[in-house]
Amino acid sequence: MAKKTIKDIDLNGKRVFVRVDFNVPLDDKGKVSDNTRIVRALPTIKYLIDHNAKVILASHLGNPKTDEDKKRLTMDSVKVELQKVLGKEVKKLDDSVGEVVRSEVFKMKEGDVILLENTRFHKGEKKKDPDYSKELAELADIAVNDAFGTAHRAHASNCGVGEYIPVYAGFLMEKEIDMIGKTLENPERPFVAILGGAKVSSKIGVIENLLPKVDKLLVGGAMIFTFFKAMGYKTGDSLVEEDKIEVAKNILDKAKSLNKDIVFPIDVVIADDINENVNTKICSIENIPNGMKGLDIGPDSIKKFKEQLKDAKTVIWNGPMGVFEIDKFAKGTIEVAKSLAELDNAKTIIGGGDSAAAVNKFHLDDKMTHISTGGGASLEYMEGKELPGIAIIEEK
Repeated sequence: MAKKTIKDIDLNGKRVFVRVDFNVPLDDKGKVSDNTRIVRALPTIKYLIDHNAKVILASHLGNPKTDEDKKRLTMDSVKVELQKVLGKEVKKLDDSVGEVVRSEVFKMKEGDVILLENTRFHKGEKKKDPDYSKELAELADIAVNDAFGTAHRAHASNCGVGEYIPVYAGFLMEKEIDMIGKTLENPERPFVAILGGAKVSSKIGVIENLLPKVDKLLVGGAMIFTFFKAMGYKTGDSLVEEDKIEVAKNILDKAKSLNKDIVFPIDVVIADDINENVNTKICSIENIPNGMKGLDIGPDSIKKFKEQLKDAKTVIWNGPMGVFEIDKFAKGTIEVAKSLAELDNAKTIIGGGDSAAAVNKFHLDDKMTHISTGGGASLEYMEGKELPGIAIIEEK
């Protein structure tokens, strides 16, 4: 079902509560070290300003638990960065609700921008407390959700407010719904999914949802070793989720019954430890020696994966091929990213989290069709789950 966006409503003179995702990294001086999430919210914020709305921005930052956390995780540095990239004055308040906040909000003129304090300073945020939700909602006439990164969380600021005022999608949220949701419903084929990362357990739902939809499923990362153990291979000291071996067997059986191809690596890079100074070897997947662990896909696997990708028209990728943070084990992830970057006329969607971090690290972000802003959210969306932050948005 299509969702209503900010283009579907008259914004003139309206107070608009906007849930953004300004959960940005801070350096040791408390300054914003990566402003990507702030920049991604600008089209929505600018559209609201240009259409004479009074813009009230709300976000969480980190997970504050102590008073020390609260000093460190205020939105002050976010305000500084936002003003810089927006090119306009932003008023930051010291709370997200209360009399002072109400007073400042009700004094706003059209085109003004207010940034509320970190929503997680209130215990009611994560609990979707109705009192806190209602207080936030009473600040505005309508709400806009542009925070896909928290769409899988049923919190007060992204869901609770929608029980009191109507919620519309911002442009970033709209793009995520279009790119991930609509692609899964109706992909251009061949449709290839690439899944990686450490654990099968975090990807079971995604694999089960994608298997009937994709033409091919490529699997890398440490999660392969649970599958290899299920196939009876020797996995050495590689990461294996013993309690998921039966699940892995069931997935392999399901793929066979659906006549779907799960493509696994044929060789791996092994070492006896995970650091930059270890000696590495290439080993076939059937027989990894004791004392050694697989930490990346090998050169023959890279060739095999590239071959599988060359004709793809739609690719979704979630999870790295190895321990890409260490250069010695990054080649598989780099080469997969390069393969996607080189695809002509294909839609390439990167599912947030480590895959997005890898694509950004290797400076290939501008070569992808879409890089999701939510790791956990995109994973749950790919599982076919209804995300609370999307469910609350008005339907067309």
